[in-house]
Formats: sequence, structure tokens, C-alpha cells
Amino acid sequence: MAERDEILKEKLEYSGIFDFAAFYVFANSWLKEEGFKVSEDKYSEKTSGNKRDIDVEWKATKELSDYFKTENKIKFEIRDLTDIEVEIDGKNKTTNKGKVSVEIKLVIVKDHKGKWETSAFSRMARDIYNKYIIPSRVGSIEGLAIGKTKEFREELKTFLEIYGKAK
Repeated sequence: MAERDEILKEKLEYSGIFDFAAFYVFANSWLKEEGFKVSEDKYSEKTSGNKRDIDVEWKATKELSDYFKTENKIKFEIRDLTDIEVEIDGKNKTTNKGKVSVEIKLVIVKDHKGKWETSAFSRMARDIYNKYIIPSRVGSIEGLAIGKTKEFREELKTFLEIYGKAK
């Protein structure tokens, strides 16, 4: 069985004006442009009056080598989402207002294809490989993955801040 290590947990919170549809598309597009495969594990929407609560869960995976893979588990919680009218360049536009919470958990998966799972000897060899042969490589891979996850969080934050100030 592949070895999974959760190495980072990032959180982002925002409250204000934003375009939910544009935010959703931006997040998905950014991940795909960076080479991640994105699967949506959950999308639920609850309406109460003119407010909506939306929960979205994604898993964004990227193979780094035959041995390493990253998984980003991303949870979006949108609360009290309402449609509002704003004026941009003298024209009215419908957009959204609400609270956004994004949680990103980064997991590094070693031996994600299970090539070292064929026998007890292979598993023992994998443990020796992990512990004594590649620790600096693991550190390098983790550093790259952490950097990419933090960059994603910052891109989302910047999108929300710029959109909120533009209105």
C-alpha cells in the first residue's frame, strides 16, 4: 500500500463581494494549467430565502515521478451567498456577496503505483530506500509541493481581494 504523508494544511478566509462562478472557474483552471488532475468529490448547495450555502470538495493530484505523487484535498465552504447589483463603468452587473473559506491539505504519496508491494522483501526494500537512500530527495519533493500549494492559496486570495476592490 502506498505511503501517504500529510505535510501541510493551509486555510484562506474571505468575506465580501466576489463572483462565485468566476472564482470556481479560476481555481479549477489554475490547477489544470499547473498540470493537476482535478476531481470533484462533492458539490452541495442549500438555499434559505435569498441566501445559499455551498460546499465543494476537490482532489487535485499530480504525478511527480513513478514513485511520488501529490494530492491536494481542497474544501470550499461558501456561506450566506447572495446576488447583488453593482455598478461598473456606468453599467449594472449582477455579482455575489458572501463568506468564503478554503482549506487545502497537501499529501505526498510515495510508491503511488504500488510497485514495491509485491512481496515482504519488496516492502522491506522500500522502507530502506525511503529511510536511507532518498531522504534528501523526499525533502526536495516536499519543498516543491509545499511551494505550489502555497502559491495556489495566494492566487485564490489575490483573486478575491482584487475582485472585491474592483467593485
